[in-house]
Amino acid sequence: MSVTAVPIAPTKRGYVVWLWIGILVAAVAAVLLAVTGTAAVVARQGDNAQFLAWNAGQPGVETTASGLQYRVIEAGDGATPTDTDITLVNYAGSLRDGTPFDASQQPTPMSPKQVVPGFGEGLKLMPKGSKYRFWIKPELAYGADPQTDPQTGRDVIPGNSVLVFDVEMVDFVSEALLRQTQMQQQLQQQLPGGTSGAGTPPMPGQR
Repeated sequence: MSVTAVPIAPTKRGYVVWLWIGILVAAVAAVLLAVTGTAAVVARQGDNAQFLAWNAGQPGVETTASGLQYRVIEAGDGATPTDTDITLVNYAGSLRDGTPFDASQQPTPMSPKQVVPGFGEGLKLMPKGSKYRFWIKPELAYGADPQTDPQTGRDVIPGNSVLVFDVEMVDFVSEALLRQTQMQQQLQQQLPGGTSGAGTPPMPGQR
């Protein structure tokens, strides 16, 4: 008994062309993915300049003229603080590798002019109700000076560290108005019938 071979139908030329285009696109995508992944690894394991150059190109990251990098996590509304204001913030700070070094336990008052320059600059970008992430290069933070825990003597922030902060702007108020309110409260406490003991009034939004 003879067996008749059934030939495979020839592939149209157009299908072949599209097949090769698909293979080429996949190959290029694979190369780009490999290069991008390698760049990220080099940046994260490399020096500060490599990391900041890579981070500046990440989605949503903005860089100011001073070199402060930030991303808006949650946009607020209205005016932003100035050096004459006292801000009320929640914050958490970490190193490039994610090691935490500080965090607020409750909304904390801070003056933009009394913190490291990068943090102060970042605060003045934030309207009430906003949440930002800052990447602060050493020149806008502590420079080459390590920061030591006074209780343990351990360096919690090594020299030449990039600092990463997640910050929530709860509220801010004029420093002059806050001092005036404090003085008025102290005067009231000195009057007959006043409450004994000095105290600091809470800022707006503070519990």
